[in-house]
Amino acid sequence: MNLVVDIGNTLVKFAVFDKNTLIFDDRFKIDDFKDKVKRLFKEYPGIQRAIYATVGVTEKKYLTVLTLFCKVHVLSHQSKVPFKNSYATPQTLGIDRIALATAAYYHAPHKNTLVIDAGTCITYDMVNDFDEYLGGAISPGLKMRYRAMHEQTSALPLLQMETPLDLIGNTTNSSMHSGVVNGVCAELDGIIDQYATRFEDLTVILTGGDAHFLSKRLKNTIFADSKFLLKGLNYLLEYNKH
Repeated sequence: MNLVVDIGNTLVKFAVFDKNTLIFDDRFKIDDFKDKVKRLFKEYPGIQRAIYATVGVTEKKYLTVLTLFCKVHVLSHQSKVPFKNSYATPQTLGIDRIALATAAYYHAPHKNTLVIDAGTCITYDMVNDFDEYLGGAISPGLKMRYRAMHEQTSALPLLQMETPLDLIGNTTNSSMHSGVVNGVCAELDGIIDQYATRFEDLTVILTGGDAHFLSKRLKNTIFADSKFLLKGLNYLLEYNKH
């Protein structure tokens, strides 16, 4: 069994895989890390390897806890990847994007695949039919846009994400909901359309914390998979075993 540890901007995610089958996943705050690790290995003593991925600085104390239970691969820019990486500055490429590109490679080998991760930021990552990672784009996520309007103005409130009732908002709150949600959906559909004109038979994967909220609001055909990043990390652990 493999353990995937993904430390994001807001939460830690655990996932246990039996080969390529996801059998358990959980998300929690970083303060619960030690207790969660102990419980997990008690429940799944067959875990032999783990991959540790973080968008920030690697905390040695969390790694130390993990290494007490199994072998740990720390995902970095030196890790082996199954695709050709054509990113101009690979040392600055986020490890989450490396994992998403890996998942795209295994999901649809030798095909054009665009992965959209709708989380804190919205990232776009393109793997072409030559199994080459080209790069993509990064833009603010839904919650970041709500927060920016509140923090960068003197009067706009901080709102929670909500489905707009109409394109035209007739109150400040409804106008903000329309601007954020309809704006993000228009961005996603517009970007997908541009990629589709450049890459034939394009497959689009939507993942991330806001994927479910957004998936039904897009006009383009997409595959929504909230576990896509975790699957990519598991593939990378297998690929770096030797």
